[in-house]
Amino acid sequence: MTTARKFVVDPTVTPFYHCISRCVRRAQLCGDTHSHRKQWIESRLQELAGLFAIDVCGFAIMDNHLHVLLRLNLQQAQAWTADDIARRWLALCPPRGIDGKPLAVTKQWIADRVHDEAWIAEARRRLGDLGWFMKFLKEPIARRANKEDGCTGAFWEGRFKSIAILDEASLLATCAYIDLNPVAAGVAATPEKSPHTSVKSRVEHCAKQGKLEKLREGSPYVSKIQLEKDHWLFPIEDKRDPNGNGLAGMLHGISLTGYLQLVDWTSRLVRPGKSRVSSETPALLSRLGIDTQGWQVTLEKLLSNTKRVGSYFGGDSRLTEIATKHGRRFVKNVTGRQSALTVPHAG
Repeated sequence: MTTARKFVVDPTVTPFYHCISRCVRRAQLCGDTHSHRKQWIESRLQELAGLFAIDVCGFAIMDNHLHVLLRLNLQQAQAWTADDIARRWLALCPPRGIDGKPLAVTKQWIADRVHDEAWIAEARRRLGDLGWFMKFLKEPIARRANKEDGCTGAFWEGRFKSIAILDEASLLATCAYIDLNPVAAGVAATPEKSPHTSVKSRVEHCAKQGKLEKLREGSPYVSKIQLEKDHWLFPIEDKRDPNGNGLAGMLHGISLTGYLQLVDWTSRLVRPGKSRVSSETPALLSRLGIDTQGWQVTLEKLLSNTKRVGSYFGGDSRLTEIATKHGRRFVKNVTGRQSALTVPHAG
């Protein structure tokens, strides 16, 4: 039984969601002679990350489908002023005349919206909504592609799949899985050279800052400098202290350096003749409380071609918690009913 999205997307359960959208009939509408459309999508993701109260944590743009990992940031949406809301929504939906062309925005137009409390409340809700984010991502790309092809009709499949990521181990696995899609598909030899992925974007950001050497030589656990500061993607490493001060990120205890090492090691699972994770991996995974064998089993399942069902990804205790909340006997994990990413009990 499919779980309704309104039950899956619940910020009180988790802010992280892995969204997958496929081209209609799974045609390669972003491949071959249309590969330039991948840059359209990547640029649009960056634009939306600056407008929505939703962080882009990872992405991989393939020939016939898209992966994007998003983080709902409702606190940010609530902190924005009415003027912030009006201007952000204006950037998404500029007023247009009867000819369809954008109209000049006046101070009066902004003032009218700012004083319309109902309009501001609805715009604030939409700016933090997963469905609206995906709508504003997919629709402009579809219109632009159809115009280029001189045709009409659907570009994307009607619905996108959303998977709630319930714990840090599953979040780390999801990040790695998304970034390894081109390697698994044979498009790229190494993760950092995978086109139109978050891992490549992160490395390029460090290169532009002149910090590649510090990235290579840094600690896999805690970085001494902020390698991901001012990047449009949400950082891998969470550098906040117990009081919430510092650069926010996804994961504690692993730096961007450590993440890149882990992704590189894991990429050996999908490269011919390299079916085992490096012997160096257990130290990093153990420090994160993740069983090495469970990590390998999980990534092999995610990177396989078998169809995955379920709308959740997490450990057994979190899956049970969700099932209880919705009055069900169990909910399906994307890798199967039980989770392979078990965290050992202390002692």
